[in-house]
Amino acid sequence: MTQDERPDPDADDTSVSTWGTPPRTGDETSLLRPQQPPAYPGYGEPGWFGHESGPQPTTGLATGAPGQTTQPMAHPAPQPFMQHPGVVPGGYPGQQQPYPQTPWVAIGLVTLVIGLLGGILGAVSVVALDQDEGSRSATSQVEPLGKDPAPLAAGNVSVTRVADSVLPSVVQIRVQGGAEGATGSGFVLDTDGRVVTNAHVVEPAVEEGQISVVLPGGNERAAELVGRSEAYDLAVLEIAPDGLEPARLGASDVLRVGQTVVAFGSPLGLTSTVTSGIVSALDRPVTTGGGDASSFINAIQTDAAINPGNSGGPLVDLQGRVVGVNSAIATVGSALGGQAGNIGVGFAIPIDQVRLTAEQIIQTGKAVYPVIGATVQTAEGADAVVREVSENSPAEEAGLRRGDIVRRIDGEPVLDGIELIVTIRSYQPGDTIEVEYDRDGEQLVANVVLGEQEG
Repeated sequence: MTQDERPDPDADDTSVSTWGTPPRTGDETSLLRPQQPPAYPGYGEPGWFGHESGPQPTTGLATGAPGQTTQPMAHPAPQPFMQHPGVVPGGYPGQQQPYPQTPWVAIGLVTLVIGLLGGILGAVSVVALDQDEGSRSATSQVEPLGKDPAPLAAGNVSVTRVADSVLPSVVQIRVQGGAEGATGSGFVLDTDGRVVTNAHVVEPAVEEGQISVVLPGGNERAAELVGRSEAYDLAVLEIAPDGLEPARLGASDVLRVGQTVVAFGSPLGLTSTVTSGIVSALDRPVTTGGGDASSFINAIQTDAAINPGNSGGPLVDLQGRVVGVNSAIATVGSALGGQAGNIGVGFAIPIDQVRLTAEQIIQTGKAVYPVIGATVQTAEGADAVVREVSENSPAEEAGLRRGDIVRRIDGEPVLDGIELIVTIRSYQPGDTIEVEYDRDGEQLVANVVLGEQEG
């Protein structure tokens, strides 16, 4: 390949700085407003946590077609959508899109929070790597939470027993922030009153608002936000600790495709809902967007029925241990009838990531994620082309340049920019990765020591 034939790094304005934070332009931030909601009693008043119906715009993911309007759901939240790969409006819930595996289906992803949508659209700042090479913060040195003994026997096949074991630990999250209200799910992490949920669930109340947690018996307690990570779509809350029953944490690195899992939460506001299915796929690159940053997740895919309102609820194995945190679902566009609810394609954040990020938040009030100090092209169907390399960054130190095409990370193929970002974020700051890339037709290899960024 000659210099003239190399992919143009400026071919698409959609890119991700430091292989993690997407910038926006004005074109990407127009919010597709839902229709006027029905006149439910008390709709829109403070403390109301109902549902809203309206057309759900989606994006032709496989073909790059413009957004289309689907048929209304019975009880969805309004869903703003964006073009692949993750530049989203500031309102919640945002759209997310996995790496397209089925090119004949137009699909979109939505986060699983439900509620009243409002807010102002804003631009996302591009954050450069700003720490000295080789330095690691106290946050990045926090050890992950440990794994818990299984409450049920290894041979258990009863979903009923799993439900009996886990339901006392599952909660509903209620959020009110100005004109925005939302409900999601979560679970009790420890006896000190900490609760895990998704970052996008609590987004409306981050600046100014109220968060409460509804326990299984209906008791509602005020909650404080300990911290959140937009990068991994996780948040930790704290409530009065008396009478709480923590969930047992398992491991996601031992999951196998076909393994039975059980999803818990409050879909459509229906508390203590239990559904079951299997692990449909592992290491599925998914980007969940919203607010000032997008989350890039190496997700667990499941066909367990999950719907808006399930955000933050646990995904559990048959031994009663949490193996993931529900975060997003795929929805079918109008090409297949406009179904906007559960279609058997849901995504969860692996618990191994949750155990680390939650402990970072508990210990320091913040979380960090790995970066390489470059901007990568993320247009759909495009190679992972490096558009810009930050000065004094790990990427520059390793010899990467503008126009390089990343092909593999530690021997694993990288198909596009989104998959590259997800792969990077599955490591930790300070890790060394082997990057295989093409430059002018020549195949090169570089060892990169990952930096870190707060978020």
